[in-house]
Amino acid sequence: MLTSEQHRCFNEKRNFSAEFKRESAQLVVDQNYTVADAAKAMDVGLSTMTRWVKQLRDECQGKTPKASTITPEQIEIRELRKKLQRIEMENEILKKATAL
Repeated sequence: MLTSEQHRCFNEKRNFSAEFKRESAQLVVDQNYTVADAAKAMDVGLSTMTRWVKQLRDECQGKTPKASTITPEQIEIRELRKKLQRIEMENEILKKATAL
């Protein structure tokens, strides 16, 4: 039986940068690692590594991806919007508290 900590770890979704994905896939494409060895070396799942390698190979062949990769700038924008929303909510709470 899994502990709550182990269970949480299995359910956590990890986010990887586009650069990390590309470098990981390049282990297979450029450095002749097996997909399994690259996945183990980079501490990612086998299916994840397989998908990244396929995406890199498709990209190298000029195929357009089904969904565009999120750029680091887009990730930063998303995080900043979340932060702004949280700060605005905190501001509203403080305004109401000082009005009392």
